Amino acid sequence: MKAGTEEELLLKLVDIYFDQKHIDKMTFEQLFLEWLDYKKSVSNSPNTITRHRQHYNKYFASSALSGKSLRQLDSLTLEMEFNRLIRENNLSRKEWINVKTIPKGMFEYAYRKGYIDTNPMDKVFIHVKFRQVVKKTGKTQTYNSEELLQLNQYLDAKYTETGDTSFLAVKLNFLLGLRVGELVALKWSDISENHLHIVREEIRNQEAGTYEVVEHTKTHNDRFVLLIPKATALLEKVDRQSEYIFTRNGERLTSRQIAYVLEKYAERQGIQTKSTHKMRKTYASMLATNGVPLDAIRELLGHSNLQTTLGYIYNPLTDTETADLIAKAL
Repeated sequence: MKAGTEEELLLKLVDIYFDQKHIDKMTFEQLFLEWLDYKKSVSNSPNTITRHRQHYNKYFASSALSGKSLRQLDSLTLEMEFNRLIRENNLSRKEWINVKTIPKGMFEYAYRKGYIDTNPMDKVFIHVKFRQVVKKTGKTQTYNSEELLQLNQYLDAKYTETGDTSFLAVKLNFLLGLRVGELVALKWSDISENHLHIVREEIRNQEAGTYEVVEHTKTHNDRFVLLIPKATALLEKVDRQSEYIFTRNGERLTSRQIAYVLEKYAERQGIQTKSTHKMRKTYASMLATNGVPLDAIRELLGHSNLQTTLGYIYNPLTDTETADLIAKAL
């Protein structure tokens, strides 16, 4: 260490001494709070911060790690506690990956701050078995052609009865494949000839319980989605009461109101609700089934890589339609 004078050198040494005392006393919980403050400063999503806090309170606040000092937290100590958490909470692999985001981020932060010389997370291994999750299929992740026909008949009848554009919005999104937050944030100015320009979305503030529109999409990239004639015909039915396309009594529709349409339909049919996100998966699956190139589907969905898009594609056909295709192929 160097300094211009003896006094300046002593001041530097004093700072190091007290910094070291702070590190020696720092607990797992204190590191979490400091890391969370850091995340707040670099994150655009208050909901992410809320989820981190919820996960910490659920899995780590009452664990053996919470009160331990940073010096006590070696890889074996972490490994034992993580394996216990997975086993006792019966976590699936995906659930654990979400939970692990917290200690992974905390110790990466501590390493970069110079609190620790090595990152103990690098040598943590999971030995217990994860809860097995039933693999997703087209039956649960999409509306097949028969289900889509029945749903559209219901939406047409309800729109004729009420004039409520939420029914048109649901119908339209099977032709657009938008995130529901993007759907309810659409403006008339976004229409450009036979395309929709997707530039914004609605987000929900989980802490405040409010909905607001932000001028970016989930990926912070805009995109254009093709407006086929059927989609244009639906838009022509909507009165221009506001800058937003889908409104009710002059107020912009929210994603919650769109979800309610699908929930009410499922309730009346006596079937399990398929979420608004299943509209997006149905759109992608229908395109793939009918030969649209995967890279084109990726662009329409606004994904940055093809692997994400593949996770949206299932078999959207009925068993009979699938059997007919197999017979034809063979």
